[in-house]
Amino acid sequence: MYKLRDEATASRILSRIRDMGMEDVKFMHVCGTHQDTMVRFGLDAMLRDVGVEIKQGPGCPVCVTTSREVADAITLARNGVTVCAFGDMMKVPTTIGSLNDAKADGADVRIVYSIEDAVRMAGEQEKPLTFVAVGFETTAPSTCVPLSKGVPDNFSVYSCHRICPPILQTLLDLGESRVQGFIEPGHVAVITGTHIFEPLAEKYHLPQVVAGFEPLDMLMAVYMLCRQLKEGRAEVENEYTRLVKPDGNPRARRLMDDTFIPVDRAWRGFPVIPKSALALKPEFEAHDATKVHEDILSKTPDVEEEAKGCRCGDVLRGLISSEECPMFGTACRPTSPKGPCMVSAEGGCNIAFRFSGRR
Repeated sequence: MYKLRDEATASRILSRIRDMGMEDVKFMHVCGTHQDTMVRFGLDAMLRDVGVEIKQGPGCPVCVTTSREVADAITLARNGVTVCAFGDMMKVPTTIGSLNDAKADGADVRIVYSIEDAVRMAGEQEKPLTFVAVGFETTAPSTCVPLSKGVPDNFSVYSCHRICPPILQTLLDLGESRVQGFIEPGHVAVITGTHIFEPLAEKYHLPQVVAGFEPLDMLMAVYMLCRQLKEGRAEVENEYTRLVKPDGNPRARRLMDDTFIPVDRAWRGFPVIPKSALALKPEFEAHDATKVHEDILSKTPDVEEEAKGCRCGDVLRGLISSEECPMFGTACRPTSPKGPCMVSAEGGCNIAFRFSGRR
């Protein structure tokens, strides 16, 4: 556990929360970086001491990507397509292996740090290359930029991008994890603005606070949520005012509107969620891997969503903590992951393993 830089301020915030008399209050965040901050600095234990529990939700992009989508990428790689992906995607296990396994068997699978890396690589070869695009509204605009400028004919995108509001509504509609407020991801709101969360406040009378990623950001967000509960309010408040504006980044939003269309798609641990993912618009068909390589993708075998005994889906729905999965720290470890929550640095199980002391 890391030491807080400003313990005095943290203590004052916690004291204010304690003074409100919170008892058995449950909030949820939907951001892997928020979970990292919570566990790294021991904020979860500090907040439990003042009557507040913070649940982790589906905030890890790699984790919510389904086994079917990973299997599609593996199938492309095993059938002569160069596949480029971020490092966290490489070890995600499926019942037909991982991208790392495909690479070990001779498939052309490469780690990239941006879509620009993949575009450059496509320009240096003749055979087809597909970039596996993963992430929420935070990273989706970066996928749009090269497509808007023009890419090589042999380049395509397999879009696994998701968007936040539909999953939040689904969590509330499922009613499995009863929470009294959301800590919303600041980096998403930098792009979208705060207005996208307002329908949830109105429909469900649910307090929300957009938060930054430092420990004091998280503590202040919890304080602001508690204050809303105490005062009977249900609003979208912005703790991350140093970067988040009400209307977000209009240019980035326009890029997304010009490039993507919302589509129905399943998330790991969830059913098909309407309009929750981003597919390329028809005008980008020539660079849409689902269209360009439709014949190869038809060969993708059926895969199980989870390995036997893995409870990543329950972790992502906030039903259990990572440590409550029977495989955590034993059969499932970062060196031998059974599910994506142990693979990604933003995955709850990986974070818990690194900072909880259970090795």
